[in-house]
Amino acid sequence: MAELSTIARPYAKAAFEYARDKGQLSQWDKELAAVAAVSLDDTMDGVLHNPALTAEQQAQTLNGVCGESLGAETQSFVSILASNKRLALLPEIHSLFAQYKANQEKSVDVEVISAFDLADAARDKLATVLGKKLEREVKVRTSTDSNLLGGVLIRAGDLVIDGSVRGGLNKLAEAMNS
Repeated sequence: MAELSTIARPYAKAAFEYARDKGQLSQWDKELAAVAAVSLDDTMDGVLHNPALTAEQQAQTLNGVCGESLGAETQSFVSILASNKRLALLPEIHSLFAQYKANQEKSVDVEVISAFDLADAARDKLATVLGKKLEREVKVRTSTDSNLLGGVLIRAGDLVIDGSVRGGLNKLAEAMNS
């Protein structure tokens, strides 16, 4: 996937810089999310990889399916991607765009997985502590996984903090086998 990211990066950066300069980061984020989701549909994937269609026809089809959820600038962006045969990169472009936007806004999405439901107070305290550590506004999303046995597993972008009982047992097993 590193190759896709490398190819998608200039497009994502250009879209981000354009949207930032126009003050439309949220709008572009929503529109790129929509067009990326549509591009992942099996039927649309068939259209986007159909060699009988021109790049212009592929762009028109994709823009047409998205309808009024895309502004004129985003439709033009899709046309540029189509002319460069890069429509398949839309999900990666959106992902990179979202990262650039989060860095700009000094925010980060954090996933907290625990063995049991977290109380609101514990979740808020965790968000505050992580916010200070990461120096960002933290948006916490929680879920449960009974396989953890206890503790929590925290994912914030590339950062993974494994404070689960299962993780501790795995580390102990690795140490004993070494």
